[in-house]
Amino acid sequence: MNAAELRAKLPRGLARHALAAGGHRPSAVLVGLEPGHGVWLTRRAPWLRSHAGQVSFPGGKIEAYDGSPEAAALREAAEEIGLDPASAEVLGCMDDFITGTGFHISPVVALLPEGVAFVASPGEVQEVFCLPFSTLLDKRFPVRRRAFWRGGERTFWVWPHPDHPVWGATAKILLNLAVLLRGAP
Repeated sequence: MNAAELRAKLPRGLARHALAAGGHRPSAVLVGLEPGHGVWLTRRAPWLRSHAGQVSFPGGKIEAYDGSPEAAALREAAEEIGLDPASAEVLGCMDDFITGTGFHISPVVALLPEGVAFVASPGEVQEVFCLPFSTLLDKRFPVRRRAFWRGGERTFWVWPHPDHPVWGATAKILLNLAVLLRGAP
């Protein structure tokens, strides 16, 4: 998808269903879209306390000084992958998402410049990689999987990637994005 197609499917001021944070930890992630390429993701460093080694969007806690989910997502992306916040064209936020692990996530959608380059923060990010639009737009994906966790069977979405299968909250946010980009069934 090129920039014009992305802007048409995700117009500026993208509306979101905001949820009350309740006792969950407010956080924001950057859903960075590179026209003609795909959506950028990270593999978290294996030594982190939370979600070590998992695939995620760049992002983290919304600090009091951030002022908005958009500011938090851009700040976190600058810290984690070296994104220049001025180079991102923020389109808006997708629906908030609450995880089973206690996070209240605001996904911030932004167009990134073509040919963007990243530098992973060695303290937080093991790798930065792209999930191509061809996978995101393929109606065969994501697939549902089942696993036992904390004494019960759970079902969850999984997106294919040759090196990093994407599951959990990241997979659900990607599914919401895919629905927006695919348009009517």
